[in-house]
Amino acid sequence: MNLNKSPWPFICLLAIIKFALPFFLQHPVYELHRDEFLYLEQGHHLAWGYMEVPPMLSWLSYLTHLFGGSFFWVKFWPSLFGAFTLIVTCYMVVEMGGKSFAVFVAGLCILFTAYLRLHFLFQANFLEVFWWAVSAYFIIRYINSKQVKFLYWIGFAFGCAWLSKNSVSFFILGFAVGLLLTQYRSLLLNKHLYGAGLLAFVVALPNLLWQYNHNWPLLHHMKELRETQLQFLSPVDFLTGQIFMYFTAFFIWVIGLLWLFTTAGKQYRILAWIYLTVIVLLVISSGKNYYSMGLYPMLFAAGSVALQQWTTVKLKWLRWAAVAVILFLAGFTLPMAMPLWEPDKLAAYYNERDVEGTGMLKWEDQHNHSLPQDFADYLGWKEITEKTERFYESLPQKEKDSTIIYCRHYGLAGALKYYGKDEQFKLKVISDNGSFLHWIPNDIAFKHLLFVGRRMPDADDEVFQHFQKATIIDSVTYKHSRQLGDKVIFFENADSLASKLAAEGLNQMKQEFSRKKL
Repeated sequence: MNLNKSPWPFICLLAIIKFALPFFLQHPVYELHRDEFLYLEQGHHLAWGYMEVPPMLSWLSYLTHLFGGSFFWVKFWPSLFGAFTLIVTCYMVVEMGGKSFAVFVAGLCILFTAYLRLHFLFQANFLEVFWWAVSAYFIIRYINSKQVKFLYWIGFAFGCAWLSKNSVSFFILGFAVGLLLTQYRSLLLNKHLYGAGLLAFVVALPNLLWQYNHNWPLLHHMKELRETQLQFLSPVDFLTGQIFMYFTAFFIWVIGLLWLFTTAGKQYRILAWIYLTVIVLLVISSGKNYYSMGLYPMLFAAGSVALQQWTTVKLKWLRWAAVAVILFLAGFTLPMAMPLWEPDKLAAYYNERDVEGTGMLKWEDQHNHSLPQDFADYLGWKEITEKTERFYESLPQKEKDSTIIYCRHYGLAGALKYYGKDEQFKLKVISDNGSFLHWIPNDIAFKHLLFVGRRMPDADDEVFQHFQKATIIDSVTYKHSRQLGDKVIFFENADSLASKLAAEGLNQMKQEFSRKKL
């Protein structure tokens, strides 16, 4: 790699644009995303694992709270790691022989595809994509240099990837298949490969021990996903998603995949086998289409190099034609990638353009709605928090002291804790959904209960049958919100059994995720 003319200044400029751009593309009416509230709360309860994700995101959440917890700091981390991902992708280009043009194209691919939205969401996915990209980068570095140290860097990246999201196991399996199917199979007899594997294990060990001590919540979480969401997904939807998520530049990753099977890209072919293996595994396991997002930085890098190599002097115009296509499609798809306008205007735009036909408006309930599910998940949280807190503050102090605020799911609980103004109010908020279950005191006691959820609890929800009275106080009225219709219900005057039944039920639920008796 010739670095006499360092690409760093150009890459740095692209990274700055990558970091800043999403802040200008999201309309201020949109709030935080449902999942972001959960991950932010994890920062108040640091551990080596959680029901949903490993610990790395919680470390960033802790820093977010340390810096004040504002919207900017929540979005700072995905934007920063998005910039880092762009840098790693561009350096993959350089390692594979790409020049400034190829670096530019790869940068555009990270700027104007599905990563635009991903890198403005405080979710574990942005860490997953980054560490997969770093793993691919070190694989390329090893191929180019044959230096053993890069095997250990691969192992370190795998370990960090596990601490960000457990799905790296798919990438590791792809790496193993890639070794078997390429000239690098001799590494299977190299002690340093296993030393790198040991390093990955050591880095991941704290979370593995946490998983063991909590009866493997990862398996429970995957089972729940299969029963509630993944069963509705089809291989066709997954595979078409691999085109639509990167619609503005899908031809670049396709070119990259093809190039890896040519003579020119042969030495990097292991990347193609990693990609194909992971895609097959995700199809078999009914994965969501975004589970594969960590694979595409390396294919965009390969495709950018291929485009540069395949466009000779006579075909040089094709380079700029490709850039023009990416930028044109980016402008066309931008309202689908980011919530540019307020909800009514955005919904009207989708209706005029018949976006429903693309499947982008289909939610997990398999019905089409006015906005994409992610965008609808940005709305209604302040409304439900204000209505809940207003009623709570209206209670006499004696009633406040004996009231808990129970939320049906983690999004509601997290939103009330994030947007709530009164500290006493926020301390009263609990939920038995996801990791919030572990943060409920074992000795819970109450006389009154504020319920926040979609509908009145059913008759088999035994604790709620032990109150004298239930009154619907208010509900979410924001028509585009996924929380539309979520209610605030006040349950008054519990009998002596209510707290006991609640404590027993909660302890039984916690016991399922603990090897120790409570």
